[in-house]
Amino acid sequence: MEKRELTCIGCPMGCQLTVTMENGEVTEVTGNTCQKGDIYARKEVVNPTRIVTSTIRITGGDKERVSVKTASDIPKDKIFEVMKDIDAAVVAAPAHIGDILVQNVAGTGVDVIATRNVEIA
Repeated sequence: MEKRELTCIGCPMGCQLTVTMENGEVTEVTGNTCQKGDIYARKEVVNPTRIVTSTIRITGGDKERVSVKTASDIPKDKIFEVMKDIDAAVVAAPAHIGDILVQNVAGTGVDVIATRNVEIA
């Protein structure tokens, strides 16, 4: 039996979770005050993922950079590859919230989308 201690990021409470595992499977989650904690803990110990937020350089716009995020969560071990692709990207204005600016980032199957409007200068 293995136990892991986590701080939940599912809601603002930041509950201290204890996850009990047996043979690589979660058998119990304690310390959570809401269902989000249970869901987060089970996913985090088996297949951790994250939403990545950043900015991309934009040309011809009324701003120099546009804020972006991954459209859904990506495997945690792909964060550095995702950031490398985001850092290399340059897009032309305009960009609007929800526009896909990088498709299939780092081969994850997840797109990077704009989270701010940037108009043509």
